[in-house]
Amino acid sequence: MKYIIMCGGDYTKWEKPRQLTEIKGEAIVARTIRLLRENGVNDIAISSNNEAFEGYGVPVLKHKNSFYVEDRVQEGYWVNGFYPIDGPVCYLFGDVVFSEEAIKKIVETPTDDIEFFASRPPFCEAYTKQWAEPFAFKVVNNNHLRDAIDKVIELHKLGKFKRHPIAWELWQVIKGTPINLIEYCNYIVINDYTCDIDYPGDAAKIESVMP
Repeated sequence: MKYIIMCGGDYTKWEKPRQLTEIKGEAIVARTIRLLRENGVNDIAISSNNEAFEGYGVPVLKHKNSFYVEDRVQEGYWVNGFYPIDGPVCYLFGDVVFSEEAIKKIVETPTDDIEFFASRPPFCEAYTKQWAEPFAFKVVNNNHLRDAIDKVIELHKLGKFKRHPIAWELWQVIKGTPINLIEYCNYIVINDYTCDIDYPGDAAKIESVMP
């Protein structure tokens, strides 16, 4: 299975791609690559059109999804950020600081279709957000994923979503659940300090709770 670290659009409030934010002296994307390799994964790539991701010892798949402009959704679709590929693939969100246990769970979880990994309330004390965050999609059935992405875009054009569709909406379409109701019971839960960074100050918060 190939593991693709998604490092797409960035907000203008960042001086550099947020996936390159350092956590205890190590860029987030470098940390994810290291943890994957420590769990026996060698087929790793980064999905981005930014040259800043060159030099981390893995291929960079050029893939532009014009989504964020000046901190606002302007054009494109978040769901188009999944680099199209044949064969089993695990998409990891590049701005997530994964724990060792989280990467191990993702790598070892089997699936014959699509599996989704995210946090879920009630959260542990080490979790730094007040809401659930998505972390990864593990895909064996690529046709199912691509059909779901097409349906998400179609539903958005019809005005069926309450917001611009992202990971939660994609998962709802994949599972066939109500599209504007997040159910915290139908995915693989990661319940530790694993979390993404939305603002520059988030990195320090996560560092403060890491062992």
